[in-house]
Amino acid sequence: QVQLVESGGGLVQAGGSLRLSCAASGIIFSLNAMGWYRQALGKQRELVAVITSGGSTNYADSVKGRFTISRDNAKSTVYLHMNGLKPEDTAVYYCNAASGLTGNHWGKGTLVTVSS
Repeated sequence: QVQLVESGGGLVQAGGSLRLSCAASGIIFSLNAMGWYRQALGKQRELVAVITSGGSTNYADSVKGRFTISRDNAKSTVYLHMNGLKPEDTAVYYCNAASGLTGNHWGKGTLVTVSS
């Protein structure tokens, strides 16, 4: 079955950096668009960044210039490099895989907490 396993979350001070990873299995990784979403307490889940199967990227305005999404197809892993973290980046971060072939899949999430 499809599994997306996030890691790399934790507690960091404002201005710090983290790298999230999402390891995928059960899908043809290279054919999937991979995305990172986040959900803060009491708020709706929102798109953070997405990278297509061809390597094109798109970011939420709130993270442009601070976050970078990348993928390693050989490792079936997508990354989110987060720099200049702010308290408002505190949320559970979810990995998403989407393709017309196998549909839409979510990981269980990893918590990022940014202290001021």
